[in-house]
Amino acid sequence: MKIAIPVSAGRLCPHFGHCEQFALIDVDETNRQAKQTTLLTPPPHEPGVLPRWLHEQGAEVILAGGMGQRAQQLFADNGITVVVGAASDTPENIVQAYLNGSLVAGQNLCDH
Repeated sequence: MKIAIPVSAGRLCPHFGHCEQFALIDVDETNRQAKQTTLLTPPPHEPGVLPRWLHEQGAEVILAGGMGQRAQQLFADNGITVVVGAASDTPENIVQAYLNGSLVAGQNLCDH
């Protein structure tokens, strides 16, 4: 499985559309461990571009702080599971919490 996390300054960016990069983390689902992290600079943010681009990168899950409803639907249309409300932390810590079932996903931090 590959998990995508929007990052700025090495930590989860509160809104995925404003991030500097995406951390794409390959996960060993059997051992519930991150295997490899790749940082990629996304294309310019326009409606529908990031869901397609992340799908092309092989992402199956996106862990975000906030995301609008339209974007969530576009990710779902591209077969990507969306989890919103994650607190700012390093991508590796967020993924490990997700894999352990201890990720606290709270309120969607997107206000639009």
